[in-house]
Amino acid sequence: MEKSNYLQSLETKIDTLIHLCKQLTDENKALRESQTHLMSERAALLEKNTLARTRIEAMVARLKSMEVST
Repeated sequence: MEKSNYLQSLETKIDTLIHLCKQLTDENKALRESQTHLMSERAALLEKNTLARTRIEAMVARLKSMEVST
C-alpha cells in the first residue's frame, strides 16, 4: 500500500513537471516570436530615422545655401 501511494505521488509530480515543461516551451516560443517581431520593427524604425535625418540634413543644407545666396 505504501509503495502504491509513493508511485501515485511520483506519477503526479511527473505529470506536473511535464505540464510545466510544455508551458515553459510554449512561453519560450512566444517570447522568441515576440523578440523576432520587435527586432524587425526596430530595424524598420532605425531605417525611417536614418531617412528622416538625411532629409532634414538636406533641407538644412538647402536653407543655408539659400541664406548665402541672398
